[in-house]
This record gives sequence, C-alpha cells and structure tokens, in this order.
Amino acid sequence: MRASRRLLGVVAAVALVGAACGSDDSDSTTATDAPAETEAPAETEAPAATDAETTETTEAATETTEAVEETTETTEYQPPARGDADLVIWADDTRAPVLTPIAEAFSADEGVNVQVLEVPFDEIRDNLSVQGPAGEGPDIIVGAHDWLGELVSNGVVLPIDLGPDADLYADVAVNAFSYEGQQYGLPYAIENIALIRNTDLVPEAPATFEDLEATALALQADGTVEVPLAVQQDPGDPYHNYPLFSGSGGYVFGLNEDGSSNPADVGIDSEGGLVAAQNFADWSNSGLINKDVSYDVMIDSFSSGNAPFAITGPWAVSSFEDVNFVVEPIPAVDGGTPNVFVGVQGFMISAFTEAEDLSKTFLLDYLNTEELQLGLYDAGGRPPAMTSAFDQVASDPIIEGFGLSGQQGIPQPAIPEMSAVWDNWTDGYSLIFTGTDPVEAFTGTAAAINEAIAAG
Repeated sequence: MRASRRLLGVVAAVALVGAACGSDDSDSTTATDAPAETEAPAETEAPAATDAETTETTEAATETTEAVEETTETTEYQPPARGDADLVIWADDTRAPVLTPIAEAFSADEGVNVQVLEVPFDEIRDNLSVQGPAGEGPDIIVGAHDWLGELVSNGVVLPIDLGPDADLYADVAVNAFSYEGQQYGLPYAIENIALIRNTDLVPEAPATFEDLEATALALQADGTVEVPLAVQQDPGDPYHNYPLFSGSGGYVFGLNEDGSSNPADVGIDSEGGLVAAQNFADWSNSGLINKDVSYDVMIDSFSSGNAPFAITGPWAVSSFEDVNFVVEPIPAVDGGTPNVFVGVQGFMISAFTEAEDLSKTFLLDYLNTEELQLGLYDAGGRPPAMTSAFDQVASDPIIEGFGLSGQQGIPQPAIPEMSAVWDNWTDGYSLIFTGTDPVEAFTGTAAAINEAIAAG
C-alpha cells in the first residue's frame, strides 16, 4: 500500500477544472476561411426625423433593450429546487447516476429524504455561494480541490475530520483538500494530463521533447500528418502548456517554507519563465504548436490519425478507440522536467447546511468506500484517490501512463490568487502566438497578474 500511496501521491489532473483547453485536412485544425465578400447595398439617404419621431424611436429602443435584458436575466441558469429534502447533494451528470443509489440506501437506512440533484459541474461553485445563504443550496457538493481558496476564504465550506480514514487515501489527495491546516474534502479522484502517442506513427517514445519536435515536424513535412502536436490552445492554454512551461524552467508561484504557494512570487517572468516564453514563440513559428487548436480539434486530429502526439487527460481517451496509442510522461524540455498540474476531486460540505451531522455521516459512512470510488472511476475514467481502489485498476496501461506522468506533477495551486492567473496568462500566450515579442508578452502578463492580486 505504501508503494501505491507514493504513486498516487503524485498522480496528477482536475481541477479543474477544469481546466481547460493544424491542418488543411481537418475541419478543425485550420482557421475557417472567411466568407467571400458580397457587394454592399447602395447607400440611401434617410429622411430627417422629427423630434417627436426621434423621441418615440428612442423610447421604443429603450423598452426593447430592457425587455432583452429582462429575458437574459430570466434565462440565467437556476439549480433545481431542494424542496423538502433533508439532505441534498449537487453533482454533475457523470457523478449523479453513481451517487443516486447510494443516496437511496442512506434514505432507507436513516429514514430521511435524500436527493441527488444534477447541476453542471461549472455551475456548482458559483451557485453554492448564491443559493446557500438563501437556504436553497445543497448540503454536499462534488467539486475540485482548487476551488478551496475561494470557498474557504468566503466561508462557504466546512472543515471535515477524516480521522484515521485519511490513511486510506493517496497523500496528494488528502493534502490537496487541506487548506491552512484543515481538511475540507473527502477525495475520490486524481487526474492529470500526459503525452498520448500514436504507436503506429511513432513506435518508440521520444527521449526528449526536442526529439518529439523533430519527429512530429518530419511527419508533417512528408504529408503523413497535418497536426504535429495536438495540444489545445484557442487562443492559449496555461493548464495544458504548464508542463512545457515548467520544463523550460518557469513556475507559476514560488513556494513558502511549508510548501504552500507564495502569491508574492509570481514566476511567469522569472528567468525560466522568459526562456519558456521564447520556446513557445519558437514552437509556434515552427508550426509544432498551433494557436487555432481547440479541444475539439485536438480530439479530431488525434482520433483520426492526423496527429502523432496529443497532450491531454483521461477524460479524452475514450475518443481515441480507433487509434493504437500509449500514455506516457512528457519527455524532458531543455533538460528540465515537465511538471503537469495535479488535480483532485472530492466531496465538500456546505457551510450553509442545516444538516451538518447528517452530511458528515453520509460522507464518512456511505461515500467513503471502495464501491463508490470504483463506480466513479467507471463513470469518469479518473484514477481513484483511495489506494485500495487504485490498486484494482492500476494494471490498466492507460492508468499506469497517467500515473507515471503524475509522478512529475505538482498540485495545482488552490490559493485565491490563482484566479488572477488564468485569463491574464491566456492573454500572454495569445500575444506570443500572434507575434508579440515573447519577453514583452510574459513580462506584461506577470505585471497584470501582480496588479490583479494587489487589487484583490
């Protein structure tokens, strides 16, 4: 078990989130051609409007605008009502079917009304903060560890004491759901990205990223493929780019002595970060990385055999069933180790619950099982966080490959300041891919991140 804990302790992801997101053949790898211009209609001079007509027109336009705004407001997502349930769990469409029979068993055993309500994953966090104080939120949510900075800072989730059961889980999973010395989640899955290699096109693993680049570009040059490396950008993707950024010597935040992230030390414009910026400019110029590759383009190009390599996570591999492939760590970049971001998913208890004891009983007695871990693995493909459950699926070479990649990983920072990073860093990559000097682009990115952090 200790060996498994060490492996799981660095298997990587989530969060998150994510997270996250070529060629002339694919409908997806090149920019769509602009439609041909059509002749513009001849201009005509409108008659001058009277003051009364102008007033009527302005009022009508105002009424129309207000009606549109009102319609827009009423069509915003609303979570399902909790009704008279004693305990409510919010889960997305992947996890809800697995949780429902467990909730039904708990209902029968405890004589309470337990409901699993389906809420899109990307709606859970924000709606918890809105619906919770109004008494309409859930008692338990499914979420990602990198939400903790925001949720804990805003007093939205409660601490959970796992007690000796913490030893049932991978160290990284437990640590990921720890914040400022307290535990806030019961983990169930660990995830990360890795290199996916088409073994028919590239039978041997490249020893270095430089070897990968040479192989990929040669296959593109001879017409075998049109997308040399399928890694999503559209227009830039800090999550999927992080292993290449870190392998070049960059980092997102420095670390304090206790291993926590230091928001005062932004590493985007560090010496290694600026080396990485130049590398991304070079990869863009060579065609290895294409700014127009979206998630769908990545899926289409690799699944069709039109790309020899992809960088993605376990959520994508079901789309590659027609391709012979292996999952493996991303090779060294400039001699440096590519660190993928590790994400952990789990269950958290709302601070607004009126059924705290019932929530903890359900969490610790009914969700804290191998059965649930394996059920969620079957549903979503993420390696289980419970070591005994992981042992049962670790013989799968795909899981093994992601696990080995995760051994090069670091937990995705969960501090609130990370929210200042994503959009600004995406803009920085976009600037590089559209011709801005790479040093200028990432220097500006770091300045924008620091300014956003300072502004709170």
